[in-house]
Amino acid sequence: VRQVMPGIIYEAPPQQNKVPLTEFEALSAPLPPGTTAAKALIGLIAGISPLTAREIVYDAYGAADMHTQEITDTAPLEKAIMRMRDKVLKGEFEPLIIIDEAAMKIVDFSSVPIRQYEGLMKLEQMKDMNTVLDSFYSGRDALERMKQKTQDITKAVTIALERCYKKKLILEGTIKESENKETYKMYADLITANVYAMDEGMDKVTVLNFYDPESKDVTIALDPSLSPAENAQRYYKKYTKAKTAEVEAKAQLKQNDINIDYLESVLEAIKNCTSEADINAIRLELAQEGYMKKATGKKGKNLQVSKPLHFISPDGFDIYVGKNNIQNDQLTMKMANSSDLWFHTKQIHGSHTIIKLGIDKDVPESTIRMAAELAAYYSKGRQSNQVPVDYTTVKNVKKPNGAKPGMVIYDSYNTLYVKPTNYEPV
Repeated sequence: VRQVMPGIIYEAPPQQNKVPLTEFEALSAPLPPGTTAAKALIGLIAGISPLTAREIVYDAYGAADMHTQEITDTAPLEKAIMRMRDKVLKGEFEPLIIIDEAAMKIVDFSSVPIRQYEGLMKLEQMKDMNTVLDSFYSGRDALERMKQKTQDITKAVTIALERCYKKKLILEGTIKESENKETYKMYADLITANVYAMDEGMDKVTVLNFYDPESKDVTIALDPSLSPAENAQRYYKKYTKAKTAEVEAKAQLKQNDINIDYLESVLEAIKNCTSEADINAIRLELAQEGYMKKATGKKGKNLQVSKPLHFISPDGFDIYVGKNNIQNDQLTMKMANSSDLWFHTKQIHGSHTIIKLGIDKDVPESTIRMAAELAAYYSKGRQSNQVPVDYTTVKNVKKPNGAKPGMVIYDSYNTLYVKPTNYEPV
């Protein structure tokens, strides 16, 4: 409509012809087709954000993502707009920030009540909008800085994972090819048994298959440049090679799966980083495992020590949650006593969680549930509604010799299904 460039005479922007929210009485025009109701409201009413527009639509129809073609009656929408107008005119504000705890991301902020997320997001109330804006921008900035600082370790782990998955496909292909090994041995045996009836230079031979319950004939391809006995040896060698390859491929596949499991646990631990010390701990761990170069010089000597998260249950019990694999090992193998309770999500990557019993050995069910909810929250199952969490005493948790950081085995456990929930650490 107008150019905005140095040296050009300024022109006022065109009138938008929007009705201010505080002056709204009724919709002055029909909702435009081919768009969402929230976008249509933004085009008709001044002073509302996309979040507020979606909240009005949610208030009117119970769904924030309604399209205009789905709306046959605009009366509920007009009433919802007027309800929002009245809240603003009466000063009924509820400053808050919206947090996606599953993705550990600050999503948005609002000065009015928000109901559209229906428990999917955490709504953190604050005393005024200044506090909201400070928290929103500083929090988002902190998360962005944390993301930038973890880029190198995320990249290293991702590249290593991609290599492991490619290797897995190759190894599985080798194992599948080795399924024919018994056929090679059978061919070799049949050629050996019929070598007297075979001539030099044959490119195939049809013989009775005495391995077949029905004793059917089988045709075997031969190399005409080899003698019958040499053809038999050729099939024996193919059998031996396939058998050896299968054993080696299965062993490598088992180790490769362990590496995949470990690397995915590291990716999950990266999401739990809340400080540079946490990042450095994971970087050191990856260096020890050979996935990154070791830090040298002053940078390597002055690394801050990363500590597990500490919570206190309403019943007064200390709960600790490891944020990475090294912390998990220290927490379970060194810090915890044999009678302390240990928690971990069932067959899902996550943090080791410990309830320190102290003198009181009688742990209330509410504390056990809180620890399970924390274990579920600090795991890959964070976005699920129900997560199975195993728990047992620490004496039942063992670390096999040579196991990677954070990897343990356990037995004699109970399983609790909980909703992932975060609590305020100490």
